[in-house]
Amino acid sequence: AGGEGRREYMALSICAAFATGAAALSPAALPAPAAGRAAVCMQGGGAAAGIGGSGGPGLQWGGVENDPNFKTAKLSDKLKEADIERRLESEAIAAREEAVQRAREERARKVALLTQIPDDVKAGTVDDFMYKEGVKDILEKLDYDLIGLTPVKQRVREIASLLVVDKMRLKLGLETSVPSLHMGFTGAPGTGKTTVALRMGQILQRMGYCRTGHVVVATRDDLVGQYVGHTAPKTKEMVKKAMGGILLVDEAYYLYNAANDRDYGQESIEILLNVMENNKEDLIVVLAGYKDKMDKFYSFIPGMASRIGNHIEFPDYEDDELVEIGKVMCRELEYKLGPGAEPALKDYLSKRKRMPFFANARTVRNAIDLARMGSAIRVFNEKMSPSSNGMVSEDELMTIMPDDFPAPEDGLTGIED
Repeated sequence: AGGEGRREYMALSICAAFATGAAALSPAALPAPAAGRAAVCMQGGGAAAGIGGSGGPGLQWGGVENDPNFKTAKLSDKLKEADIERRLESEAIAAREEAVQRAREERARKVALLTQIPDDVKAGTVDDFMYKEGVKDILEKLDYDLIGLTPVKQRVREIASLLVVDKMRLKLGLETSVPSLHMGFTGAPGTGKTTVALRMGQILQRMGYCRTGHVVVATRDDLVGQYVGHTAPKTKEMVKKAMGGILLVDEAYYLYNAANDRDYGQESIEILLNVMENNKEDLIVVLAGYKDKMDKFYSFIPGMASRIGNHIEFPDYEDDELVEIGKVMCRELEYKLGPGAEPALKDYLSKRKRMPFFANARTVRNAIDLARMGSAIRVFNEKMSPSSNGMVSEDELMTIMPDDFPAPEDGLTGIED
């Protein structure tokens, strides 16, 4: 009986406690929510609103739905934002640590160099240094490969001189820093911009300013995407291919469209600017195109102009230089110009210069190709005639005659660069 009474007493006490708590949490007993803030209140009214049974108090939204200061967001969006922020922060930390490590290694190298070099050591002669590094051979090959272009060759020699002297200073342990090697090439098509870029890559590789010295040629189609989120991966992929060498962006002004501020090319330019600044020790960017259009491009993107340390202008070839280029091409293809063929080539090129789509050395190459075709047709028809014995000599297979060159108008029937 005593146990039964105790259980009855405890049940009554629990009921009384629940009643007191419900009264304390009722809407009448709670203070009104502050204006403009969300609140959660307890209300009675059925199992749908209650916590633990019918008729009991329950949780209910008590905020102001129309409050403009109250903002909601999906948890997935917030998690995604946090993940992007963490990734960007990790990349920034990694970049800083890499820069610190490079600076530490450079300092250790200089200290080791200073301790190893005797006080009376000499840097040596410039000629010996250029020969040992292979720069002299590359410059001679540039003279051999390129006809004319004296200002261009002089500018390349000036850059090579800076690099040689810088390496001589390094040999003595003097303070050195990587100069700005990003370049701007301006000139018409076919003036040797890609060839000079290849030779510069070889010079820089021999001098230790880039790892491989290879050249990757890119245009707008290679760098700019066609929809949102496509440009960054394309640009970064081309940059990745060019790392350790040279990225030559041909007709770079097409990256920027002044008439459309939402053009995707702007994103590619921003990536290139960042790479040119932060990876200048492992990548050299060369921007090429017509001078007037490149000047306009630099005016729109001042950050790009300030990062280009070397501007080289490629002039158009003279008629005699074009003929010399044609003779070099024939020599490389094991052809020779027969009697009267050289004046015929000069006459053809001088007339083509006044026509549309003239492209300097590329037009010469097209002219030589057309002349080779004309020579083949001539030899074939001669040896197939009834009066011929059909025998062809080596000299006939190697000689281009004046009549083998087409009329200047025929050069426009093909696709010129």
